[in-house]
Amino acid sequence: MRPPLAGVLPAAAAAAAGILVGAAIVATRFVIHQTGPASLALLRYLIGVCCLLPPVLLSARVRFARRDLVPIALLGIAQFGILIWLMNFGLRVISSGRAALIFATFPLLTMLLAAGLGHERLTLAKTLGVLATIAGVGFALGEKAAQQGSAAHHWIGELAVLASALSGAVCSVLYRPYLRKYPALQMSAFAMFASVGFLALLAAGEGFFGAWPRFTTGGWLAVFFIGVCSGIGYYLWLWALGHTTPTRVTVFLALSPVTATGLGAAFLAEAISLMSLLGLACVVLGLWLAHRQDPAASRGAAP
Repeated sequence: MRPPLAGVLPAAAAAAAGILVGAAIVATRFVIHQTGPASLALLRYLIGVCCLLPPVLLSARVRFARRDLVPIALLGIAQFGILIWLMNFGLRVISSGRAALIFATFPLLTMLLAAGLGHERLTLAKTLGVLATIAGVGFALGEKAAQQGSAAHHWIGELAVLASALSGAVCSVLYRPYLRKYPALQMSAFAMFASVGFLALLAAGEGFFGAWPRFTTGGWLAVFFIGVCSGIGYYLWLWALGHTTPTRVTVFLALSPVTATGLGAAFLAEAISLMSLLGLACVVLGLWLAHRQDPAASRGAAP
């Protein structure tokens, strides 16, 4: 029999990560026009690595097998370098509402990939749960996204955000074997550190090393906030992936646009409409469906 908290703690960690993602998206939207996409991503993960470094140094040393170093580094580059660069690029040309709607396909893509690779079963409840969360995000942000219109050049940003979601889905599925072998904290720090070198190359092309970044005071605070969210959120994300299935973790990304809507109401005086409340109800329903106990699926899923 599973311990009472066996499913609760991973869900709580994934929920916290989803909320931090939403908060970071709002902060990114605030500061993205003060620098380039790669430069912001580089600063984000330099701060993230610094947040993870003290607990890593204080914890027991972990030796990674040589054959695992390159795959973990590549996953880190995809998760931090490619995913965030694509997201930052998309946010330069499309609204945060439209970006959140597209990025909400993350759990659906993860579920299809995990099922296709045989990592988890594609149950009816889990499928309905993912679809309900996507519908909830659509209700919550559909009005705002539609108001922005769709200029002819916006398809480039939309495609970038979709590619960002696909990159994250692939990483979420492929991380799991390594999370069975290594602690999430050390994995997080190593993968994030690997991405810093890749992002440095991209940032150099934006002139990052030619002059000290010029941010407003609010911009620097936003960058610091984004970096802290990344360090803490990614550790929670990997820890959750190591203790439950990828779909049940990624479905909590539906909380990110809900969080963004709430923060917009609290700090930017944005109204919360009836559609937003309906969307929130769909998200709650979707999360409940995705986490329903399915004895057959539990027997077939990896521990």
